Amino acid sequence: MAKATYVKVRLESEAGTGYRYYAKRSARAEYKLQKKKYDPWALNPETGKKGMHVMFVEKKMPPSKKQ
Repeated sequence: MAKATYVKVRLESEAGTGYRYYAKRSARAEYKLQKKKYDPWALNPETGKKGMHVMFVEKKMPPSKKQ
């Protein structure tokens, strides 16, 4: 039985706050991952308070710092 191949991806907020999540997705997927998740730094325009759900899109992972 073959193992499933997964790739670690970084999900970055579209609100421009720099907040990010890390997730896994199939290595064979031909699409970029998009999820609506909670960003604690995003300002809600209706209430003026911090914290709201925004779209997070997949970005390239930074290179590892292995020696």
